[in-house]
Amino acid sequence: MSRVCLTLQVLLLCGLLRAQQQLLLPGSCNFELGTCGYTSDPEYGSWSMNEEGHLITVDSASLHDQEQAVLISPVLDYQEWSCVRLVYQISEGGSLQLHLRPDGDNFDYRLWTANKASDSWLIASVDLPNTTIPFQILLQGRPERGLGNSVAIFEIHIVPGYCIECNFEEHHLCGYSNSWNPNVNWYVGGVSREPESNLLVNHTSNNQRGHHMYVDSVYAKHFQEVAKLTSPMTTVPMAGCMSFYYHRDQERGNIFSVFTRDQLGHYEEIWRPEVYATTGWTLVGVDIKAPHPVEVVFEVAFNSARGGYVAIDDISFSPEFCHTDTEPTFDPSIANCDFENGLCLYYQERAESKVWSRVSVKPNAYRLGDHTTGSGVFLLANTRFTSRPGYMGRLHGPFLPGNHKYCVRFYYLLHGFRKVDNALVLYIYDEYNVAQEKVWSLADTSRSVWTEVEITYMKPMISKLVFVSICRNFWECGLVAIDDITVSLGDCQITAGSLPGQCNFESGVCGYSQDKKEDKADWLRVRGHTPTSYTGPRGDHTTGVGYFMYIEASLMRPGHKARLLTSDLRGSSSPQCLIFYYHMYGSGTGILSVLLRHSSRERDTLLWRRRGEQSVSWMRAMVDYHCDVRHQIIFEAIRGPTLRSDIAIDDISFKRGPCEDPGDDTPYSGFSEYFNEIEK
Repeated sequence: MSRVCLTLQVLLLCGLLRAQQQLLLPGSCNFELGTCGYTSDPEYGSWSMNEEGHLITVDSASLHDQEQAVLISPVLDYQEWSCVRLVYQISEGGSLQLHLRPDGDNFDYRLWTANKASDSWLIASVDLPNTTIPFQILLQGRPERGLGNSVAIFEIHIVPGYCIECNFEEHHLCGYSNSWNPNVNWYVGGVSREPESNLLVNHTSNNQRGHHMYVDSVYAKHFQEVAKLTSPMTTVPMAGCMSFYYHRDQERGNIFSVFTRDQLGHYEEIWRPEVYATTGWTLVGVDIKAPHPVEVVFEVAFNSARGGYVAIDDISFSPEFCHTDTEPTFDPSIANCDFENGLCLYYQERAESKVWSRVSVKPNAYRLGDHTTGSGVFLLANTRFTSRPGYMGRLHGPFLPGNHKYCVRFYYLLHGFRKVDNALVLYIYDEYNVAQEKVWSLADTSRSVWTEVEITYMKPMISKLVFVSICRNFWECGLVAIDDITVSLGDCQITAGSLPGQCNFESGVCGYSQDKKEDKADWLRVRGHTPTSYTGPRGDHTTGVGYFMYIEASLMRPGHKARLLTSDLRGSSSPQCLIFYYHMYGSGTGILSVLLRHSSRERDTLLWRRRGEQSVSWMRAMVDYHCDVRHQIIFEAIRGPTLRSDIAIDDISFKRGPCEDPGDDTPYSGFSEYFNEIEK
């Protein structure tokens, strides 16, 4: 490493093991006497112990032709919740990622990433949820090309409990950080009685040698000067009781509050004290529900220099709620529905005038099927059962508790409307069937493709979704359909991130590569409709307006192949289920195959195949396979005899098998006369 900043703070970090050495779990390492069983993955570059200090590093000069170095922990097997605290530095440019590798799994799961360069050491805190499966921790260092770029790790600490827990006895402060203010800040207190001379002794150790955090108004110069102490960002969903001790003195006024702050910067107050001053350390419990990553922010605002002080200590967390009247974490999936097995918990307003009907369409070359599988069921509003010139159809969802932020996603399809006003509208109703808000309405005509809608809403009262379709004039109305309604907690803008093995091609090709040896064409990443008429999709499967991969028949000759390969998959001791969507529409459509490649076999193994035109819809494929060695999955498309031979794929994912509902259980199918000729 070209530059290692050993500041006083870093030297103090050398004592991290002293106070709580008995609490460190296997996998912890300070790299003083060695690597503690951590090894470099031979497939990539190597990490090396630094001769000038007790740390492990990788720099761009040592990588040669490699892009990264991967440090792998020994196999770890503890089942309780734990926290990884990582002291690291990225010099000049690069990134560091922490992955979890469950035993017997095909994929590594990314839990944390950093790409911010720093001149000093930084601290990261990453939660490891309880699990019964042994695992390894992977640290992926990727310095950018160029002189002086490096990534270094000083210490890895794994401790039992949650990352937001802290007694402030260590110099790293459990990753808590102070938002710097020129006049008021959070400081470590307890060793010296100055400047907080009127504070009680530290709560943890009940003596003046322990530590706590405090903020004092003595230097406040302006009205409402604010000090913020912020926890590490949670990395996994959490719900339970956060407890802490606080001590507060208010001579002329301070405001003490605890908030959560999400990745979008939105604050939500979760606690405020009921008394102005406390005679000693007071224990409080605050219930937290965090389906998405949040930080906990302890905030104090002072009105003047005589606004007193606030101190906190011993922050802990339990998965059990503090208060018996706290509602359990609500599962909003009760409002999910793909309509495959009925209306789920949705219902229509009047049975005698049902407008919404469950409809299925068999795969064909003219009419779109459902969004879920391509051959399943969706909900359609039409005038078939009415003799009036128009209709109004309301579809009511189940009740959802108030004071929650909900993310609603659904797909719609519109055909034949001359005017789209009120063709499809989404309302939020209260429990008395009174409309509270119109949160979405159709703005333009459809392009004959299933299109995704995302809505975030929050109401203080019990609410429900109501889908409304209104046709005022029979001659101006067409068909409107909905499918795949999902409701989750949180803001739609906060995405959970794709799981390993998932790819919707929205942000790139996810590590997939073209086979330059055996094919004569490439898969193309595009959005919108393909250029040749009467072949190819009109939009992607993910959103209707996003990206997908396809072969353009006009750039190939009959019988030419295009192969798209996954990155290397590690292999799994358990069965795997490959799920993807394919589009094979066009009178000259060729062959789409899924193959398995690994080094122990000379020829690729055929897992799945479709021949000829299948449908104008995106169709779902589910493929069971098993491979316990390093391998790749290959998507192979062969052009048919005419230009109308575009083939597309989208929304690829892997999960533990066997596949739950194969539906598409025929591994090989096709109907055309010219395929013997193509396969030669």
